[in-house]
Amino acid sequence: MPHTTTSLTPHFQRFTPSSRINQITGKIIGACIKVHKTLGPGLLESAYEACVGYELVELGLQVQCQKPVPLIYREVKLECGFRADMLVEGQVVVELKSKEVLHPVDHAQLLSHMRLLKAPVGLLVNFHVKVLRDGITRMVNDYQEESAPECSEAGEPDV
Repeated sequence: MPHTTTSLTPHFQRFTPSSRINQITGKIIGACIKVHKTLGPGLLESAYEACVGYELVELGLQVQCQKPVPLIYREVKLECGFRADMLVEGQVVVELKSKEVLHPVDHAQLLSHMRLLKAPVGLLVNFHVKVLRDGITRMVNDYQEESAPECSEAGEPDV
């Protein structure tokens, strides 16, 4: 499964242990795979959203579908500038797609929703693939592993 790591905000915001985040994302991915195996590719995003949401609630997770994403710029506040497909356990933004090809704007959309919702992790899931693991991208925003990665001589984290 492809992974993309991006840090967007300072590390002083809320911290959730990586083991809990990994449990949540594991359950989300499992639910998506279950839905994809049952329904296959080719349906509308809204169908996948309803089915994945159902599976996640069955697993005991808190799911907010079509979560409003407020946009605040100085004194300007848009209560519902955007909507995230799902916010799971208040920690993981899930964007569901059903398209032949994902574009950079799809990744940018997820990163923006994560940043605005202050969510540490996001999943971009494209159901229009033969094998779902090929359609899953995990992204991070201000996410720290329990042990910090070692740095190279140049002062940059090893990737």
